[in-house]
Amino acid sequence: MSATYLMPTYNRQPISFTRGLGSWLYTKEDTPYLDALTGIAVCGLGHCHPQVTDAIQQQAATLVHTSNLFGIDWQERAGQALCTAAQMDSVFFANSGAEANEAALKMARLYAHQCGFKRPKVIVMEQSFHGRTLLSVSATANPKAREGFFTLDDDFIRVPFGDIDAIQQAAAEHEDICALLVEPIQGEGGLNTADNGFAYLEALQAECDAHDWLFMLDEVQTGNGRTGKYFAYQHSSARPDVLTTAKGLGNGFPVGACMVRGRANGLFGAGSHGSTYGGTPLASRVVHSVYEVLSDGDIMKNAVSEGQFIRDGITDKLQKHGVSSRGAGMMIGIALPESIDCSQLVDRARDEHQLIINVTGGHVIRLLPPLNMQRDESEQVVERLLSLLTPLF
Repeated sequence: MSATYLMPTYNRQPISFTRGLGSWLYTKEDTPYLDALTGIAVCGLGHCHPQVTDAIQQQAATLVHTSNLFGIDWQERAGQALCTAAQMDSVFFANSGAEANEAALKMARLYAHQCGFKRPKVIVMEQSFHGRTLLSVSATANPKAREGFFTLDDDFIRVPFGDIDAIQQAAAEHEDICALLVEPIQGEGGLNTADNGFAYLEALQAECDAHDWLFMLDEVQTGNGRTGKYFAYQHSSARPDVLTTAKGLGNGFPVGACMVRGRANGLFGAGSHGSTYGGTPLASRVVHSVYEVLSDGDIMKNAVSEGQFIRDGITDKLQKHGVSSRGAGMMIGIALPESIDCSQLVDRARDEHQLIINVTGGHVIRLLPPLNMQRDESEQVVERLLSLLTPLF
């Protein structure tokens, strides 16, 4: 397949797939590959889930787009379902996680304006990733993602992830902070979880409450059942003012959402934000169909049990070599010793073991399997990973 007419913005792997089903991807030769990445946490219900596929087909044959000049019944229904799941009050539908985070950061600026701040700042974390629009990439930690784009770095205060003392120090040094944005588990940064787990979020909310900042959670990757709760913050007693999500929200269909409650309620009014494609009848019906599949909780319970099975299967064999696991549910990080050369692991897993994985944070194998992966498939993930990793020690 020629990429002559495509901008070279991706380091693509030398393979393409023509169809998918459940936990599997297939090449044009019909060679099966076990997908433990699911489009980077996007196809949480697996490829071509029948209920989601049916919703897409029915809505595509009925009404795809009208614009937000008109009422959209499926958008109302999807909004009610999502806010119920998230314990939030209202939602703005966008087309991606970056757009959802852009909306959240614009909202923080509007909140600061109403508070009388002239040059407000948002606290973000080292090793964070929030997107590639100009404002969201400014909030992102990766210097390579920001290089050359004249990003708005002065609008952000970056502190170590998991360090409450650093938050308190920032509060003492800056009077113009208006919000704090954080991922409950850092995805691109290496599947990082705070030392005190999700209690970290409770401590962050306490700081936000004390200073009247917006408490904003980026659940683009951790949301929609990925960690075993509908949203990862629900492992704690914390409650965000702003909550963003995407990825698994549409199980492969491009859609994002920015939800609000508390201090953020009522910040956006008519004309203060918008999207031509945000919340189309088709996108909204897909969101609602994913909600229906997840709402009974069984798939999220499966994500917890199968995720733990995969973690245990790897660490039981390789812990003696310094291998550890991190994450929650089907957001799995297998941390290897830094002495291990991880540069070829993705290619070798694909070419030698027909297993699709990712490496992030330099030495962490990132696994994001379908939430509904079956036990025999989980066993194959473990077996194939062990075959890949054991010769390294």
